[in-house]
Amino acid sequence: MAKKVEQDKVNKNQDKKSIIRFVVIYIVFIGAFFLITTLQPIKNIIDLNGIYTKGIVVISSFISNFIGIPAKYSGSIIMLPSISLNVQFGCNGLEAVMIYSIAILAYPASWKNKVLGIIMGFFILQIFNIIRIVFLIYSSMHFKKLFEFIHIYIAQGIMIALSLGVFFLYLNYVTGKTEIKKS
Repeated sequence: MAKKVEQDKVNKNQDKKSIIRFVVIYIVFIGAFFLITTLQPIKNIIDLNGIYTKGIVVISSFISNFIGIPAKYSGSIIMLPSISLNVQFGCNGLEAVMIYSIAILAYPASWKNKVLGIIMGFFILQIFNIIRIVFLIYSSMHFKKLFEFIHIYIAQGIMIALSLGVFFLYLNYVTGKTEIKKS
């Protein structure tokens, strides 16, 4: 009995250390990411956010045209017949991908699982982000009065929930807890 109590204390200490390790790594990586994407001297060398945004704008405009909503683009602006949308940091999906990816990097798992998780999460999040932007294009044309509400409350909430959900799927995958237990 005494050994079990002692082992429980050791396990709790290891759990606390793991949580602290995760939080410290996460904070350091997220700080580095925001420095890389926002510091002007770095942006003068390579503007990751600008490059990323341009790709999302091009793809979203192409899909918009494909579904019959005429769209042109210039930089981060998608120009529609009656409105222009400026795709900025936070709307381009880069922030969601980086927050998700940094959580994976901070979580103790093999590098193979981390790389697989980041690649799969990137594609899942970006597919849904592009669908979200196209839906916002559609709603800006057909639901003008509701556009702000849809943009701020629904579309952003979906991306946050999706990022968290994909991370939970990753955690289930790496911990081997993929089966559903019946009550």
